[in-house]
Amino acid sequence: MKDFSRPNLNFSLCGLNCGLCPMKLGGYCPGCGGGIGNQSCAIARCSLKHDHVEYCFLCSEYPCSRFSNTDPYDSFITHQGQIRDMECAREIGMEAYNIQLTKRIQILKKLISEYDDGRSKTFYCLALNLLPLPDIEILLERTIHESAFTDLPVKEKCRQITAQFKELAQQQGILLKLRKKGS
Repeated sequence: MKDFSRPNLNFSLCGLNCGLCPMKLGGYCPGCGGGIGNQSCAIARCSLKHDHVEYCFLCSEYPCSRFSNTDPYDSFITHQGQIRDMECAREIGMEAYNIQLTKRIQILKKLISEYDDGRSKTFYCLALNLLPLPDIEILLERTIHESAFTDLPVKEKCRQITAQFKELAQQQGILLKLRKKGS
């Protein structure tokens, strides 16, 4: 969008973790306010009208009607944690939130580079977006360092990690699936 740019391209204006999006990871989207490839966005236009706030939660009108309900459907990235993540960022501050998000991005990149069967990128993006970071770190630390795990083929490693993420999500009542219209 013309005249709209932001320094933090990993966390969007409206609370999406762009750094955990398969489109950004694949180089197809620069992230919210990232220049060429940045899509037209009603919330970005709203930011321009409200002193170019970098995050919606910094706006004097937040929470506005745009946040009365989160999006019932997902795009390439889940919108399920959008308000939760904005509230977390507001509560702990952007510096601390960015540290957590950077850890999630690093874990995601490691999973994709070392434990992807060629079809798990979106699933890993969802898991890293929705599951609590400490639980993810414990799960991976326990799994990756098991002696039986290290000798497995990549597809089996991916299967085991995916199964453990699904089990963790089920325990917490989290669905690791993009919500599509008509589903």
